[in-house]
Amino acid sequence: ALNEVLRDDDKCVRVVVSDVADGIGVLIGLLESPDARVQEEALDAISVIAGYDASCKGDLVGGGVIAPVIRVLNTGAGTAAKERAARVLSKLTENADNAWAVAAHGGVTALINICSDHRASGGELVCAACRVLRSLVGVEEIRKYMVADAGAVPVLVSLLQGPADEGAQIQAMELLAAIASGDSSSREVVLQEGTAESLVRALDPGIPRSSKAREVALRAIDALCFSSPDSIDRLIGAVFLNRVLFFLRNGDTTLQHSALKAAHRLCHVSEETKKAMGDAGFMPELVGIVQAAKSIEARELAAEALCAMMSVHRNRKRFVQDDRNVAQVLQLLGPDEEKPSPAKRFLLSTLVHLADSNSGRRKIMSSEHVRNLEKLAETNVTDAKKIVKKLGGSKLRNMFHGIWSL
Repeated sequence: ALNEVLRDDDKCVRVVVSDVADGIGVLIGLLESPDARVQEEALDAISVIAGYDASCKGDLVGGGVIAPVIRVLNTGAGTAAKERAARVLSKLTENADNAWAVAAHGGVTALINICSDHRASGGELVCAACRVLRSLVGVEEIRKYMVADAGAVPVLVSLLQGPADEGAQIQAMELLAAIASGDSSSREVVLQEGTAESLVRALDPGIPRSSKAREVALRAIDALCFSSPDSIDRLIGAVFLNRVLFFLRNGDTTLQHSALKAAHRLCHVSEETKKAMGDAGFMPELVGIVQAAKSIEARELAAEALCAMMSVHRNRKRFVQDDRNVAQVLQLLGPDEEKPSPAKRFLLSTLVHLADSNSGRRKIMSSEHVRNLEKLAETNVTDAKKIVKKLGGSKLRNMFHGIWSL
């Protein structure tokens, strides 16, 4: 009955906290009850109070709620009580509040043990435990303890690799990314446990997973791997490029956008990565996205990635081998706006690269869409004029005479 009142009327929360003699203390005392149902009801009430405001959280912590809540996690309490206890801790530790109090009472170990025994714990409890651990990761000393002493990383990687609940695996991915983002030594520990390879396996289209799980895996890979050449080598060795390319071609809109962001980031890592992407077949797919995507951001990301790949000679040579590639880029320069969009400017930069070679210039000149380039040059668009200059000495020189001399 008390829980119904607390949920239905916010004022009752303040009454319990401020007006009922030792109301907080009574609820905390009920956490020690041997009756599982009483324990669960008390945890529900405490959870409502913890979510009310910062003052109520302070009253709970000051009343000594953290230690008995963690004891619920550590004892033989049922899964329902443990789930409620983890939700209470999640509310109490938002923005890393009360993190030290949780750690001091053995909360880190209790939460990691729940994740370790994920088959017995169940998906909901593991999710709740991971959410609390993510809050605690924000405190540097606690994060280092989790990595160096509490064994959090192998437990979480095992959670990714096993037949665990997908929601729990998503939480594990996000927690691993948060741990790795803290410092280079933590990131190295996370990588050494095979996290990158496990995340790439989460992208395997042959394994049933939701789009959300794959999106989270891509974000975690970005946070974990894209800042280190060695990490990129791990990804390429784990067929990551093939996975990204698959979802560029076949993903739903949101997943395709996540894959596009990954491709965009990869294009700015190293020349070797660009070569590998060119060999894998990214360039025609990027042109297709510029052509078909409804999102302005997606078109711009794809065009910028394509332009970045054109800085590699091998990619330029491969790109012009297919007449359709150059023709599509020129077609996309069509006059649909007063001044070139960012995507169109990246496409022009792509053509600047292509015009450096005889084969590239021939493909540009032979396209039925070369008139689009002429129109941009006539309006003094710098890169368009630059391309025309590179085409000098051809039949186009007469067509464009005087444009580049202005």
